[in-house]
Amino acid sequence: MKRILFKLVCATFLISLISSCNRNGNGSDIPANVVTNPNTADGKADMNSLPVITFEKDFHDFGELKAGEKVTYSFKFRNTGKSLLVISNVTTSCGCTVSEYPHQPVKPGEQSTVDVSFDSEGKRGIQNKSVTVFTNTQPPSNILRIKAAVVEAEQMN
Repeated sequence: MKRILFKLVCATFLISLISSCNRNGNGSDIPANVVTNPNTADGKADMNSLPVITFEKDFHDFGELKAGEKVTYSFKFRNTGKSLLVISNVTTSCGCTVSEYPHQPVKPGEQSTVDVSFDSEGKRGIQNKSVTVFTNTQPPSNILRIKAAVVEAEQMN
């Protein structure tokens, strides 16, 4: 009986080990070969093969907003490089600012957007916020900026 139980436990462990080897830990369908490190020990790098993220503009002014108003702007960009562009993360400078970005690779020549939403609830005066886009480009990050002048509802023109 002990021998059968031992064999059953070993078989279960072996099956678990084998099946876990086929899983991608981060749940991403992005192939590993799209991430290239152009920094080499000999100082020579093929910068021509890298993706390039080109934003139409990196600053947007929402103008005057009524306190509590929520607004969104889409920063348009194009992959002007020669390989797949991957946005790995987008961070914001404040909890009042959130972003949406493509989680799949952007092919060379294709266009997409990073959508930035600002919630003026609890804010007053001039607000300057930044959004950092982390990619597999060189340099590996780009900073987008938004601005808004938040006023009380009765101060709106």
